[in-house]
Amino acid sequence: MSGQSITDRITAAQHSMTGSAISKAVCKATTHEVSGPKKKHLDYLIHCTNEMNVNIPQLADTLFERTANSSWVVVFKALITTHHLMMYGNERFIQYLASRNTLFNLNNFLDKGALQGYDMSTFIRRYSRYLNEKAMSYRLVAVDFTKMKRGIDGVMRTMNTEKLIKTLPIIQNQLDALLDFQANPNELTNGVINSAFMLLFKDSIRLFAAYNEGVINLLEKYFDMKKNQCKDALDIYKKFLYRMTKLSEFLKVAEQVGIDQGDIPDLSQAPSSLLEALEQHLASLEGKKTKELNADTRASTLSNAVSSLSSTGMSFSRMDEKEKQQALEEEQARLQALKVTHFILFGQIVSGSKRGRLRAAAAERPAAAGQIKQLNPLDLHRPDMQWNQPGEKKLTGGQNWQNKTMSTTQWSPAPMAPQPMPVPHVVRRPTHAQIPSCCKELRNLNIMPKGVHRGVCKSWKSWLILVYHKKKSYLLIWHFWHHSCLVL
Repeated sequence: MSGQSITDRITAAQHSMTGSAISKAVCKATTHEVSGPKKKHLDYLIHCTNEMNVNIPQLADTLFERTANSSWVVVFKALITTHHLMMYGNERFIQYLASRNTLFNLNNFLDKGALQGYDMSTFIRRYSRYLNEKAMSYRLVAVDFTKMKRGIDGVMRTMNTEKLIKTLPIIQNQLDALLDFQANPNELTNGVINSAFMLLFKDSIRLFAAYNEGVINLLEKYFDMKKNQCKDALDIYKKFLYRMTKLSEFLKVAEQVGIDQGDIPDLSQAPSSLLEALEQHLASLEGKKTKELNADTRASTLSNAVSSLSSTGMSFSRMDEKEKQQALEEEQARLQALKVTHFILFGQIVSGSKRGRLRAAAAERPAAAGQIKQLNPLDLHRPDMQWNQPGEKKLTGGQNWQNKTMSTTQWSPAPMAPQPMPVPHVVRRPTHAQIPSCCKELRNLNIMPKGVHRGVCKSWKSWLILVYHKKKSYLLIWHFWHHSCLVL
């Protein structure tokens, strides 16, 4: 199945009629089209999470409603959209998900009617379990492990021993749910599951980076812990080694499906001698007879292990830097697009004070002695500014025009037309014959060709037209009242 279904179009039309832009965007992002959600819809939903007047529970409930659909495509894309908002949306979204008693109840989901329904239903059940575990982790520690500060002064490196021993198992549970997705390269056969796998890949890198820094902090404090703490810490470290092996298999799949080699970190395991040193220290605390390493050997082994794990953490940071660079390039592209549309909006960006002055100048007529009116270039075609002989004129007061120099020419003003009644303004396009002769190149163009951008300047009652022709730019101001055109 490809493209939007009739049901998708009808549902989107219903949301348009009811004025629910968020529901329409969710519907557009979770269509029956076998491809990942479109970026424009995801960006709009991310923007909605940052708006304070947006109802986050309503947005989340709309996504939950889409997971009740019988089609695996719609359900999978609803999960992807939710995951994307958890990663890139405002923190209010994941806070609301963490506050709910239940999230995705898809343990028994099965689509029997589609071609890939059986295979994709399995991954939907695994994917939903990971999202539930991700929200549960936030509920327990009130922080998203994939977004926390990393480095020497990061959250996991500066955490105390008691809190560290409680936090690391939570990261382990979330990482286990992620690695249980277990997709092989030959199973990533469509755009929907590929989009989910990419989000899981990014989460795995950031999640394991936090996990890695927590283990480094744990090892640095191990030989100063109490006996019960050492026992828990040793168990955490053994599980860490097992999960590092599983993560390396997950990253191999990512490499086979075409993810850039530069985005995949290098996993460097600590030397095996460290595990022996940790076990011997715990045995000595329990009173068992064992040969414990001296202080210098133990310190050297620990230093080598911390250095190896730190190099792994450095490789994790490359992905974040590359993603930040891509986001910066996208922002620059948006700014460049705004510069192009600036000319279109130029006629509408008039401050209220200037708009008021323009209206006042158009309504009033100079009457006081010595008062000179600032003429607009468009006023050259007004019928009340007619004279019998070309020459330089000035107002000297009163009701009559006079020569600047002594002359026998008599100037008679045209009779003033009565004040027009206000009528609704009708926007008209300039016709081909009305394009001025001062710009002969424009006569070969159509009335509104492709290269013309136009906007309405309401205070001047005119079209503002930007024309690109023969590598030249022409800015035209078309005046409706006097059928005149000014070329700038």
